[in-house]
Amino acid sequence: MPLGPSNSAICVQNTSQANHSTTPPRPTSLTIHPTALFSILDHYLRRTDRQHRVIGTLLGARPTPSTVNVTHAFAVLHSETEEQVAVDMEYHRSMFEMFVRGRGDANKEQLNIVGWYATGGAEKQASQGLVQGQDQNGLGTYSALIQNFYEQETAPYPAVHVALDTGTEEGVGAGVRAYVSSPVGVTPKAENCVFVPIPCELRFRDTERAGLDLLLSSASSPNGTAVPTTPLSSLHDALLSTSSALSRVLAYVQAVLRGTVEPDPALGRYLWSVLGTVPDEEGGWATSLQDTLMVSYLANLVRGEAEVAARLVLAGGT
Repeated sequence: MPLGPSNSAICVQNTSQANHSTTPPRPTSLTIHPTALFSILDHYLRRTDRQHRVIGTLLGARPTPSTVNVTHAFAVLHSETEEQVAVDMEYHRSMFEMFVRGRGDANKEQLNIVGWYATGGAEKQASQGLVQGQDQNGLGTYSALIQNFYEQETAPYPAVHVALDTGTEEGVGAGVRAYVSSPVGVTPKAENCVFVPIPCELRFRDTERAGLDLLLSSASSPNGTAVPTTPLSSLHDALLSTSSALSRVLAYVQAVLRGTVEPDPALGRYLWSVLGTVPDEEGGWATSLQDTLMVSYLANLVRGEAEVAARLVLAGGT
């Protein structure tokens, strides 16, 4: 993938008008899971001394044409010099086939190539000579060439690019950014594109929550390590967390009833939907609420009947 001569960007091409009916829309948001982030960080830690950044392939799904859900990632061999950038395409395709085959038939989740990732806050222009077309985010001609390769792998859908800042460079904090590309210039060329940022959100499944909680617990440990807990300890921690969440919900509801907090209809509907998801045959929230309302209605009815009977007795005695 040699680096061609520089080209001046004159106009941004509006490709959505020409192929609006056939070309899928560009992603407007991206969700990435911790599994993919850990794979990227592990690849970065295993890099050689000559590599200022590493790249790899992002795997996931597209719940809608405009959203991308990244769940896995694997490393790809590449090299960058002052004259060219090269990506081992055969290695990339072989790794993808091995990854899908290794998951087995039991896992029915469909995984596709959705884009690529790169690490580093910025491409080191001084040490590598990557001055042509670079910006503060490390997105330039070389990144455009790699993006063009992955656009062919994800066709007809556009490829996404995730830039992970590891926080190891001076003056650059840790973070994750997501981009899509758009062609620029008089004629479309691989190295002529602009990277447009899109919202990026970290999301985890319930099965990933235990691992994240274990990693976070190491931050408060004196020696920076965490020991896996027993099932009984995990159950105890889960019950404490549930009890704390219920206490916060109860405090909010009581504050609304007292009038000290303005009620939020959206939050009320959310709490109703969450508490009403338990099946009725297991004594769920909906059935319990109906029983409570029925008991309250009967109690008020009996109280009214008693008051009427007492008044009749008093009236008859006089």
